[in-house]
Amino acid sequence: MVRIKPFAAIRPPKELVEEVASRPYDVLNSAEAKAEASEKSLLHITRPEIDFEPMVDEHSEDAYGKAVENFRDWQEKGWLVQDNKPCYYIYAQTMNGKTQYGLVLCAHTDDYSEGRIKKHELTRKDKEDDRMIHVRIQNANIEPVFFSYPDNSEIDAIVARYTAGKPEYDFTAEDGFGHRFWVIDDDSTIDRITEIFRDIPAFYVADGHHRTAAAARVGAEKKAGNPEHTGEEEYNYFMAVAFPESQLTIIDYNRVVKDLNGLSPDEFLKALEKDFTVTEKGKDIYKPDHLHNFSMYLGGKWYSLEAKEGRYDDTDPIGVLDVTILSSLVLDKLLGIKDLRTDKRIDFVGGIRGLGELAARVDSGEMAVAFALYPVSMKQLVDIADSGNIMPPKTTWFEPKLRSGLAIHKLD
Repeated sequence: MVRIKPFAAIRPPKELVEEVASRPYDVLNSAEAKAEASEKSLLHITRPEIDFEPMVDEHSEDAYGKAVENFRDWQEKGWLVQDNKPCYYIYAQTMNGKTQYGLVLCAHTDDYSEGRIKKHELTRKDKEDDRMIHVRIQNANIEPVFFSYPDNSEIDAIVARYTAGKPEYDFTAEDGFGHRFWVIDDDSTIDRITEIFRDIPAFYVADGHHRTAAAARVGAEKKAGNPEHTGEEEYNYFMAVAFPESQLTIIDYNRVVKDLNGLSPDEFLKALEKDFTVTEKGKDIYKPDHLHNFSMYLGGKWYSLEAKEGRYDDTDPIGVLDVTILSSLVLDKLLGIKDLRTDKRIDFVGGIRGLGELAARVDSGEMAVAFALYPVSMKQLVDIADSGNIMPPKTTWFEPKLRSGLAIHKLD
């Protein structure tokens, strides 16, 4: 059963929220962040390298120091202000007419170390170390992690009651996604939410594996340095936005490859026929519409690839995944790509960019072939996390991304 608590968020005054709130640090490179950041944008805190001319390395001491300076300045200027009591918060995101409602809360690091916060991806040490440094130097969780949890009708009813009222924040970002935010400051409701989650068996990390791992490591550091540690100190908790499983949708996460590993296009197509039924679809975009069906763009044409029976294991939570099938039968077997994490010949494209992006990268000559996959389901993600398995890299893409800067959690 998971342990949660309310917290006194540091957040923007409502008249500044659109200026302060930003896209998360990891969906922008430094140049994009610099171009996008307005004067009050949280990007000056999450991507502080943008404040240097020329820009410095994002992992440099100068950048880390600037992040601390900017966080302090934003509070001194009143662009970020701490609430006067611990609260829970509701964060609603709307994309393409669909709204999902998440609770902004603090989760306990012990639930991560003891397996009640379940992951489905491995983390990279360099990225984990970077996020750990940010949490340590700021003594705060600047950006939340993204959790799902099993649906609960009483939580749904509380959320519905609050969201019937006027939100604290209500704006549409430049990407067209809507963001609304409510404050739950009633003590009896806060206590009841805490109690309900004691019966929720687990959280599932949807997005933010590195931030989750980093928060747990900082908590362990602080525990080791505190001889009076009780387990209830603020540093034992980290900020998350938790959504009911039924409200979330995973979109496709696609692949582009630089070359055909020495094969001609005809040879490659012929080799694919051993494991797939290959059907040419012409110049119009073809999107896979069921499990084990893939879309491929090669030589200015789209193809359907249907995995043949016996080439996958539907009884294996990992073997059934289309990312596993593609990796095994195409990327490894035919294209010689053994490690998706390190091979420089492959890149990954979130489905939010559309399949036209895949064709554009091939047509430009940058890439030789592109593959689009049918999205993973939330059930598959939960089954894999519950079984203790790990998905292959770059399997899930959630949209919309959490907006950063709506709430920040201090560790003291």
